[in-house]
Amino acid sequence: MKKTAAIILAAGKGTRMKSDKPKVIFGLAGKPMINRVVETANKINSDLIAVVVGYKKKQVIDVVPKNGNIKFVEQIQQNGTGHAVMVTRDIFKDFEGDVFILCGDVPLLRHKTLEKIQAQHREYNASCTVLTAVMDDALRYGRIVRNTDGNIQRIVEFKDATEDEKKLKEINTGIYCFDAKDLFTALQSIDNKNNQNEYYLTDTLEILNNENKFVTSVLLDDMVEASGVNSKEQLTDLETEFLSRQAHFED
Repeated sequence: MKKTAAIILAAGKGTRMKSDKPKVIFGLAGKPMINRVVETANKINSDLIAVVVGYKKKQVIDVVPKNGNIKFVEQIQQNGTGHAVMVTRDIFKDFEGDVFILCGDVPLLRHKTLEKIQAQHREYNASCTVLTAVMDDALRYGRIVRNTDGNIQRIVEFKDATEDEKKLKEINTGIYCFDAKDLFTALQSIDNKNNQNEYYLTDTLEILNNENKFVTSVLLDDMVEASGVNSKEQLTDLETEFLSRQAHFED
């Protein structure tokens, strides 16, 4: 039986929070954001949870409840999402199964949404399943580019997008389910030749497509679930939303 794992990206400082404290340990309704994400990963029965830490790593490690299935991996330099996942490679070298990529500053993602993603991922025997959303104003999110069959061909980051690509309304939420072996094989082929000079995790999708691997997607019903926190104002707004629908998010 295939195993399930999660990689939680939690290495950043979060400069727009205007605090020396790591962003992911800020509380939402009395609980650090990172702990909410860890709880969600546990609710889908993750055999392994890798938390990628960096800025003031000890503070992050100290707030996460100790559990035998949690491993902390340090990303010394923040060189993009692809690099953040790469640093976990050694602990996944013998892992066979599905691995979710989650964000430590996206605290309201529901386990039922992850279960929906995984069910489709396994039904289609996909290499990657992306959680997407449709927005009238897609802001600075990465855009979903589909092929003639209607499947995801690639994701283009906003700063690298053409004017036509910026008009696309379907966006990447930053939540994925990968076949672990396909993920780490594809990561070996990415580079940082882009406007950010970073290693993008999103580049793996085009690599997988070029190898005739199947990349599928699930459309998110409630954008609040994928809302990240970049400022104290956003945290306050998200907490208000959580408190108004607490039963929904804790279900």
